[in-house]
Amino acid sequence: MRVFCRECGELGRITKTHRLSRDTADLYCQCTDAECGHSWVSQMSYSHPLSPSGRTTSQLALSLINSLNPDGRQALQRELNLRQ
Repeated sequence: MRVFCRECGELGRITKTHRLSRDTADLYCQCTDAECGHSWVSQMSYSHPLSPSGRTTSQLALSLINSLNPDGRQALQRELNLRQ
């Protein structure tokens, strides 16, 4: 992630992150131009997904499998073996 100094336009450096919530953080930034020396705080926040996480789907499937009793797991395994 790149941040730019609003005073001089040079690249800034994130020196510290303070997480406010799961979706929002304060970014403490500093200009990399020694003459400028400007420092500031920017906020970064989650907006919305562009595509669903495959990890979430995998975690859901694993959770469902773990909730099955042993007979249900065996039946699922047999069904999966038949489809290969």
